[in-house]
Amino acid sequence: MRWVMHAKIHKATVTEANLDYVGSITIDEALLELTGLWPGEKVQVVDNTNGARLETYIIKGERGSGVICMNGAAAHLIHTGDEIIIMGYELRDRPLDNPQAILVDKENRFVRYL
Repeated sequence: MRWVMHAKIHKATVTEANLDYVGSITIDEALLELTGLWPGEKVQVVDNTNGARLETYIIKGERGSGVICMNGAAAHLIHTGDEIIIMGYELRDRPLDNPQAILVDKENRFVRYL
């Protein structure tokens, strides 16, 4: 068994960083549906702006809002306006043929599948 990327949101823009929240990343519900990511799922977040990398879990955000919010301690590392990649992984016994990877624009609106 190996960990394989099953979903990715590429080039998302962080819309908010909230230090006072109890951890996680809030993601627009529409983006979750496009990628197959679930609320509560562990994800890796990579910051293209400053190189930070971390793991956290997903909270469902308002559909169509474009929200990508870093919550809690992660807001020290990833800031409003940063460009990030969000990746979900699953444990599999064979390669995944078609991960659900999407590209979004600067307002976190779906552009196309990758």
